Amino acid sequence: MAFKHTFAAAFALFLAICGAISSVRAEPFTIVGFGDSLMAGYGLGPGQGFTEKLHAALRAKGYDVTVANAGVSGDTTSGGLSRLDWSVPDGTQLVILELGANDMLRGVSPAIAEKNLDAMLAKLKQRKIAVLLAGMRAAPNLGADYQNAFDAIFPRLAEKYGVPLYPFFLEGVAGQSVLQLEDGLHPSARGVDRIVAGILPSVEKAIVTVRDNS
Repeated sequence: MAFKHTFAAAFALFLAICGAISSVRAEPFTIVGFGDSLMAGYGLGPGQGFTEKLHAALRAKGYDVTVANAGVSGDTTSGGLSRLDWSVPDGTQLVILELGANDMLRGVSPAIAEKNLDAMLAKLKQRKIAVLLAGMRAAPNLGADYQNAFDAIFPRLAEKYGVPLYPFFLEGVAGQSVLQLEDGLHPSARGVDRIVAGILPSVEKAIVTVRDNS
């Protein structure tokens, strides 16, 4: 009888462990979109923003993911740095880092923007959270010197931290009025579709890399 009881207890423990492992494996891959109004979905209706459409696109391709929106309209790299710790919760597996546009529009020194982005990447690396860096480009009317200095920030930091870079978040949308809101700055719902289509392969590759390394 003692043997039967011991076997039953051991078997029950085995099933519990298997159940716990299955539960862990069943948890979706967690992504946080961390950025400014481009990430927040400024001027768009429910379901039309970048994070919602990225979530839907990934799900349609069979990925079990959640994509959280941590975008704040008007945010600069300084603002992003100050809120990074509480905006990106523990357990996040990938951050899409999209900041810098408002620094550029306000003429903030590229050196300051780079310092802030560098600090954010360092914090995320310390927390062992993978990053896909979404680059931004300076408007030509700011002058060649500013444009060259600003545009160089993103590839330089991507190389420094060994993170993938999507060179320009607004690729295919910037300067295309049919894909923008009336302000000529923010993407329309169609513009968001274009952004998602462009960045999707990079996000998929990042997900696979994180899973392979975990």
